[in-house]
Amino acid sequence: MPQTILIANRGEIAVRIIRACREMGLTSVVAFSEADRESLPVMMADHAICIGAGPASESYLKIDRLIAAAELCGATAIHPGYGFLSENPHFADICEKCAIRFVGPSAEAIRILGDKSQARALMEQAGVPVIPGSGRLDNVSEAKRAAAELGYPVMLKATAGGGGKGMRVVQNEEEMEDAFHAAASEARKSFAVGDLFVEKLLEHPKHVEIQIMADRAGHVVQLGDRDCSMQRRHQKVIEESPCLVLGAAVRQKMGEAAIQAAKAANYVGAGTVEFLYDRNGSFYFLEMNTRIQVEHPVTEAVVRRDLVREQLSIALDENLGFSQDDVQPHGHAIEVRVTAEDVGRNFAPSPGYVPFFLPPGGPGIRVDSQLFSGCHIPPFYDSLLGKVIAYGENRQEALTRMRRAIGEFWVTGVVTNTVFLEHLLDLPEFLDGTYDTESIEREIVRLGASGMSSLASYHAEK
Repeated sequence: MPQTILIANRGEIAVRIIRACREMGLTSVVAFSEADRESLPVMMADHAICIGAGPASESYLKIDRLIAAAELCGATAIHPGYGFLSENPHFADICEKCAIRFVGPSAEAIRILGDKSQARALMEQAGVPVIPGSGRLDNVSEAKRAAAELGYPVMLKATAGGGGKGMRVVQNEEEMEDAFHAAASEARKSFAVGDLFVEKLLEHPKHVEIQIMADRAGHVVQLGDRDCSMQRRHQKVIEESPCLVLGAAVRQKMGEAAIQAAKAANYVGAGTVEFLYDRNGSFYFLEMNTRIQVEHPVTEAVVRRDLVREQLSIALDENLGFSQDDVQPHGHAIEVRVTAEDVGRNFAPSPGYVPFFLPPGGPGIRVDSQLFSGCHIPPFYDSLLGKVIAYGENRQEALTRMRRAIGEFWVTGVVTNTVFLEHLLDLPEFLDGTYDTESIEREIVRLGASGMSSLASYHAEK
């Protein structure tokens, strides 16, 4: 009998996992909300179980319902995808206690790496370079003292969570009190924990990450780097592999540091070690994401390995079937995130009915999406509609293919960000690879409200 995998997620990542299960001869069962009853994952999976109403708090975040669904279908393992409960140590712990394998690292690894303050301390012990910063802060006075020692400007950060929540740039002491309370409040609302720490602000850095894979026997490999610096409000918009500006020596050191980080945490499964890279050629540990990343396809393209399949194999007690010497990146890949957002209305979400969808295709193009003609985009979740990945023998070929593919991404009924993506791909700093984590924000300010509205109008005309 084939082993059964419960997929505790939705959208394009659920589709991605279903496809990997099918190739491996595994039975896929998707847990879905009422809002997703007619979604693509529900139609594609071998079986589907409804776990609650539309809002995630009443379905995808209900641990007891997910465990009940797993027991009902006899699941060997639960794949959490990304988002939702994918980095929740309690969920991982409950899975193991119920004799259901969690497709990811141990609860202890998630717990330590999910607390940015603890993760910093662990990396320092392991010899991985970290940004100068403080420990956990109890109050504004401690934050002011720590910032004075580091020197302004600084970045206040929540110890928990991610996605830019609970983060504030502080330029001087006068700004600290308001920033501290705002960041703590946002962190409590997002993660139920309002603890903060402070780091020296690196201005105009690159956000570069290393994909790692580790098995239960202690084998760890790194699968190259991704440049994820094209961000809006700390959310990634465009990613590519490899990073254009990294030299060979820095690339090797960063890869070695990522392996050190994974070993220090006794890591198992797919993970991403994220670094900030400054203009002086130095890099610093930022955080480690303990799940598959949204941008994993660009790594799959250049190393020609199925990372979700590797995740599942490791979860089912198989060792890595390759070594570091077998990882030979080739070519270049770029990914863009297509979202249901109206850029002319400050990126307001655009849920609704999709009468028609035609994905792009042709040489070197891959589309990971939840869309189909006649589907509904619910208002309860992230606005991501799908990802377009372009691969080429070199960056120029990948970029040329990406421009063509975005122009072929035809969807009606909802507003998307495709024209904005086309605009970003033609920015001079993107073309020469010198873009940084603030490039998109600078461009939005440069365009102004009228410029953004013009892009939206052009999209409507197209």
